[in-house]
Amino acid sequence: MKKSGRTLSPEARAWWRELVEAFEIDDAAGQLLLQTAMEAFDAMREAQTLIERDGLTLKDRFGQVRLNPAALSLRDSRTALLRALRALNLDIQTPGPIGRPAGA
Repeated sequence: MKKSGRTLSPEARAWWRELVEAFEIDDAAGQLLLQTAMEAFDAMREAQTLIERDGLTLKDRFGQVRLNPAALSLRDSRTALLRALRALNLDIQTPGPIGRPAGA
């Protein structure tokens, strides 16, 4: 569970263990996909922290309001997380029918 020389966050490590146990992810390819998902998860959390601290927008050196670069990182890391989880093909049950309930 390494991430560019650093370990995964405690939250990501806990999720890693939970998914490995629940879905018996023991093959190398599955663990690589899970590693990718957990790294993306940590990147997503880091971007969320930066946005909470600095806001969604920042002023550049000319005083112009610009999108915080962390917002792009947040978008990209969420996408990577969801793609890696989808590639794992986990059999996850939805809580009920998807969509709006039928009218009366």
